[in-house]
Amino acid sequence: MDHLDGVSPVPTLQKLHGLDHLRALAIVLVLTFHYRIFPHPEWITSVGKFGWTGVDLFFVLSGYLIATQLFVEATRWQQISLREFFIKRSFRILPAYLLVVAVYFLVPAFREREALPPLWRLLTFTQNFGLDLGKTGTFSHAWSLCIEEQFYLVLPLCVAAMVRFRAEKRLAPVLLGLLVFGLLARWSSWHQFVAPRLGEEDVALTWYQWVYYPTYNRLDGLVVGIGIAALFHYQPALSARMRGYGNWWVLASAVVLTGAYVLCQDARGYAASLYGFPVVALGYGLLLVGAISPTCFLYSRKSPLTAKLAALSFSIYLIHKGIIHLVQGQADAWQVPADSNTMLVLCLVAIGSSAYLLHQMVEKPFLALRKRVLRAKQPTRTVPLVQAMYPLDR
Repeated sequence: MDHLDGVSPVPTLQKLHGLDHLRALAIVLVLTFHYRIFPHPEWITSVGKFGWTGVDLFFVLSGYLIATQLFVEATRWQQISLREFFIKRSFRILPAYLLVVAVYFLVPAFREREALPPLWRLLTFTQNFGLDLGKTGTFSHAWSLCIEEQFYLVLPLCVAAMVRFRAEKRLAPVLLGLLVFGLLARWSSWHQFVAPRLGEEDVALTWYQWVYYPTYNRLDGLVVGIGIAALFHYQPALSARMRGYGNWWVLASAVVLTGAYVLCQDARGYAASLYGFPVVALGYGLLLVGAISPTCFLYSRKSPLTAKLAALSFSIYLIHKGIIHLVQGQADAWQVPADSNTMLVLCLVAIGSSAYLLHQMVEKPFLALRKRVLRAKQPTRTVPLVQAMYPLDR
């Protein structure tokens, strides 16, 4: 293991298979949750009920991976290369995303619902603010990508400021303050927008618009991920001891997530709205700690299936609703009931095939181009260690 000034940011140089498993779990959760929007087999209703938390798992992973990259760079170089960071993010996210946005606007048959949000909302990654599902529900799942892009913009600036003012010791209270801020923001959003409309038919749309989608209400997963990255990077002795209990962290995660499932039975209720998000984030944070611990079964067991799902997760996330809509639109012609298991399999095959093409034809070429651009711009700098071990993007 390469140490950077005595700091061991990650447990080993080998590929972290546990992160593949978690990313695969996240995209499966999202798929099962969103498939409930369309005609579906009855068992999907109950199985996919907790699938909304797949986005929170993605947030925890992003917080951990991106923060680790920045902490490693800050330790190694005593500064953050903002240009390099934004080049990496742009080449990773924008090509596939902009292509899918173009498909949504140019191919009306791809739209799973009636109305798209304004193009400027999608191009500026501000769709999640004021998102009204009743009016602009098409491609609504891009709300979480908006939050991640806002995160990618703010976090490197904050880490750069932290390095500049040597404020590493203030990181813990700042993260705790953000969790408290999120709790207060949801409390305010609930009482200001949701409580006055309880009992009305469209209160669910109000809840999504003002509680579920806004960035200031959904910081919990990102903050937990950043906290784990900071702990493992700046407290190597403590993190080394923690990694000795890998399977126990997974067990603790199961207990917390079970509690979150019970708490969120009424996902749009008051208790779930206030406390559900941090409890879910904590549960997935504990799972992440287990997955990156060498003593955990998730760490050492490689799975070609989860590795492939992890690699395709971003493409799957972008296109899955449009593909389901297209395939189910052929139900009558194929004489396959739209709510059947057969249709589900057809949709999954179509999603997987389309995501593979998007990954191979768009994502991979632009990632290769990114490497060439970075080598040309900074030939003397090396890729941060954690990025060499595991791709930092979903």
